[in-house]
Amino acid sequence: MGSYFHEGRWEDAKTGTLVREAVDVDYIVVANNKEALALENHLIKQKKPRFNILLRDDKTYPYVKLTLAERFPRVYVTRRLRKDGSVYFGPYFPANLAYRIVDLIHRHFLVPSCKVDLNRFHSRPCLQFYIKRCLGPCVKDLTTPEIYGEAVQDVKFFLEGRQTDLVKSLRERMSEAAEAQEFERAARYRDLISTVEQLQEKQRIAAAEGDDADVFGYHYENQMLAVNLFHMRGGKVLDRREFFWEELPEFTPQPDAQSDGETGVPARPTADSFHPGEFFSALVKQLYLAQPYVPRNIYVPVDFEDREELEEALSEQLAGEGGRATRVHITVPQRGDKRELIDLAGTNAKQSYDQRFRVLKPNARAIQEAFQDALALPELPHRIECFDISHIQGAETVASMVVWEDGQMKKSDYRKFIIKTVAGVDDFASMREVVTRRYKRLCEEKKPLPSLVLIDGGLGQLHAAAQALEALEIINQPLAAIAKREEIIYVHGQEDEPIVLDHHSPVLHLVQMIRDEAHRFAVTFHRKRRQIRDRATELREIAGVGESTTRRLLEHFGSLQAVKQADVAALSAVVTKSQAEAILEHFRKTSVGTGL
Repeated sequence: MGSYFHEGRWEDAKTGTLVREAVDVDYIVVANNKEALALENHLIKQKKPRFNILLRDDKTYPYVKLTLAERFPRVYVTRRLRKDGSVYFGPYFPANLAYRIVDLIHRHFLVPSCKVDLNRFHSRPCLQFYIKRCLGPCVKDLTTPEIYGEAVQDVKFFLEGRQTDLVKSLRERMSEAAEAQEFERAARYRDLISTVEQLQEKQRIAAAEGDDADVFGYHYENQMLAVNLFHMRGGKVLDRREFFWEELPEFTPQPDAQSDGETGVPARPTADSFHPGEFFSALVKQLYLAQPYVPRNIYVPVDFEDREELEEALSEQLAGEGGRATRVHITVPQRGDKRELIDLAGTNAKQSYDQRFRVLKPNARAIQEAFQDALALPELPHRIECFDISHIQGAETVASMVVWEDGQMKKSDYRKFIIKTVAGVDDFASMREVVTRRYKRLCEEKKPLPSLVLIDGGLGQLHAAAQALEALEIINQPLAAIAKREEIIYVHGQEDEPIVLDHHSPVLHLVQMIRDEAHRFAVTFHRKRRQIRDRATELREIAGVGESTTRRLLEHFGSLQAVKQADVAALSAVVTKSQAEAILEHFRKTSVGTGL
């Protein structure tokens, strides 16, 4: 702390500003350096100080959640850890691995992921039971708590990596079923044993290829920074994570500063410059302290002051989580294969910098993958259908549906809806009606459902759409809503964990573009309906002219003014002669009355 008050440090713009703005110094006594590291990390996240690197990233990795606190536990893919009695396994790299694991659990262990209320019994099971991906705990007598508990225990063994215990248990049950001449059940256990053994063999091969490691690289330029983090599992790069910061201290190279040639950052930090060591010290703490998983090796491009203390803290943390002594190594490779990995991460960080700050448009596939990852979709979004409601004080309520498909808006699939069953202002009921009408028709026509149903609105509209899908017995349909103003995305099933994307995110831009198009289409349709209503008001005042006659006149002549200027012969081409004469007489009296 004392070093901050040496006059030589004040030449550094950040330190000088910090000291000038400080009015007091407070401190907390802890037992050792490791406790100090943990406290520093906690205070940075709690206080969000201006001069510390604050980790901002819209990408989180999925876990598999086993809801042991429920009457009939289920498995889900989630990106948030909560103290709710559930058991979490992960994180998984790449993200779709978690979905593949859950799908395997559905197929072989028959434990579902549905959102059906299992605290009560229902009259009949859903489709998942009939296609043999669920034991059917939602219907009485389809399964028993004992059979279901057995399947849940198998899933727990599987997710914990205890394949040996799982295979042993399955073999015992297979033998019991065979002795009881329940050969169909024995065959199912046999197939399950084969699946588990094949997965176990694949894991042995992957483990033999190398240890787990995280590799960092960075690029700094013009007070902006891009960091790439490579996740290596089993010796292979499985995924990449990107971080961005803006308005960092300016870098001013000195004539004798030695550059590393790759990132443009000098080997010796100079006054008024960005300090990579301080940055990575803060970044590594925020990424790994108090986290459920830490890789055994962390490769960073620069050394920092408390690296050894952080190694000890993470090693103790990992030993506490797993119950065994495992050493975490934070190293700064200087040569060889590991240095090449650092250089590779740096090269990718430069590419990320260009794409983010030089406004290079990412390709469609990259946006789809980012979209899938951000909203935790089970597959790449090939088709998105977005709904919006439009009205003025409940009058002429209409809805629109626009379609985004494989990178572009598909206008031929746009749909307009006139709300029929809702009176007055009720956006939720209107949304429920239009979603019901749309997907009831798709089900009747046996057409595929979209990758995502997107709702323009907040939680109320989202829940209304979810109720409509549930009434149609459509389950596991990805559903999300984007709230106006805040631009927060709510995903059905995790509404208490809204997604806040960075304002630079191409995923947010895509969602906004689709939402704005749905809004434009709805407003345009509503405006047209309102104009027809307003123009039709005067015509309907004429005796013998009803709604259908009014519509034919306006469609034929194009406007109310053209109808007024038409003679009997022209009007008789659309309506009867008596109606034409009545219309002509009405407008004649109107013009006389107004002095026109």
